[in-house]
Amino acid sequence: MIRRLHGIVWGPVLLTLLLAVGIIYTLRSGGFQMFGIKVWWKATAGSLFREERGKKEDKKGRVTKSQAACTALAATIGTGNIVGVATALTAGGPGAIFWMWVSAFIGMATAYGETWLGVKHRYRNRQGAWVCGPTVYISRGLHMPGLGLLYGGLCLMTSFGMGSMVQSNAVAQTIEFSTGIPPMICAVIITVATCCVVVGGISRIAQVTERLIPWAAGIYMGFSFLILGLCYRQIPEAFKEIFQCALIPEAMFGGIGGYGLSTGFRYGIARGVFSNEAGLGSLAGLHGATEDTTPQEQGMWAMFEVFFDTIVICTLTALVILCVTRGKLSGQYGDGAVLTARCFGAVFGKLGEYLVSASMIIFAFATMIAWFFLGQQTLEAVMEQIGRRIFLSETTRKGIRLGYLILYGYAVFLGCVSNLTAVWELSDIWNGMMAFPNIFALILLRKQVTYPNRKSLGKNNFNEMGKREES
Repeated sequence: MIRRLHGIVWGPVLLTLLLAVGIIYTLRSGGFQMFGIKVWWKATAGSLFREERGKKEDKKGRVTKSQAACTALAATIGTGNIVGVATALTAGGPGAIFWMWVSAFIGMATAYGETWLGVKHRYRNRQGAWVCGPTVYISRGLHMPGLGLLYGGLCLMTSFGMGSMVQSNAVAQTIEFSTGIPPMICAVIITVATCCVVVGGISRIAQVTERLIPWAAGIYMGFSFLILGLCYRQIPEAFKEIFQCALIPEAMFGGIGGYGLSTGFRYGIARGVFSNEAGLGSLAGLHGATEDTTPQEQGMWAMFEVFFDTIVICTLTALVILCVTRGKLSGQYGDGAVLTARCFGAVFGKLGEYLVSASMIIFAFATMIAWFFLGQQTLEAVMEQIGRRIFLSETTRKGIRLGYLILYGYAVFLGCVSNLTAVWELSDIWNGMMAFPNIFALILLRKQVTYPNRKSLGKNNFNEMGKREES
């Protein structure tokens, strides 16, 4: 039943819509993700080396630009980069990686659009906190509060799946493989650690992700490049397999090859969206609480995050697996996190397996706390919408927040002791269902989105953009 529902949700309709909305925004922007790379790179990665990096806000409840970026990266760089890539390769073949690239390329335009809308339509509640995300721009931009509430409910369900269950499941599986510690013990430790961070609120979550993600990503990339340096002779063959399995005429039109193409296409797009989240609307919620920024600036950060997540991290994982296994992915090396761990272990021995285990733990933990932040933001938006029709006292709101925290902790615990296949398929179903109302809003609101001037945009133009957008 779950598998059948998964096939329906992630069928031709959703894949076509994801590609279509990305193409629409790509055309409207004039291919900004490609031709405007100097602009968005300077505004994102390049800004980390400017004076702005040292200006951090210490006020409680405020999220700086670097913290918002790290939190968004924490939500996107997770098990999708390790488990998702391995699953896509074993289920869809090397050609699935090509379709992950396609998903990322057009997804960069989608991510810009949804983040732009998220920052443009956000507002402050009575406590002075930002209320943001697709629930807000669907309700305020489209004037369809019912559809906004539908998205909010689906996003909350997704936070229990992709945000918590999948991440904790992968951590428990990897730790059991590396150390033999039973999943039940892992479940207790991971649940307690997650709750200890998230109860500190938005400030603590942002501070933790800001410290974890740069180091974890840097170490993982460093060891991946080292493996590729040792296996450099296999790199051309790996790229050949990726393109050959995705594009050769026999794969497109042949019987078994045609099935391989459709499977690789489906898993590539699905895992690409799972990893970088473009089209789901989550990036709009993660960036919406950023202080002292503009829609364009946060939109460009969202583009960078999709690029870094899929084009960089996912590609490194795929090349490591293909180079070490020499394309022979059946049986010998396992599946999921085990496949990636054994590939690193084949080069570095136990150190490689421990490295993947440590990366999985850090990435997944950061993703869990980032998705709690996103779920909390969505919950606030939902309560604001409901509060306009039904009075919700502050006591009631506190009770709802506490209930969400308890359910989220239970989802983390349950993910550790659940079956991997069932968790992945349920998460994909919730992801896909969440995408429908967001894509609908992105298409109808596309004319609101504006883009930076590629030729004249300089350091001081962001303030001018912000003034124009606020007016």
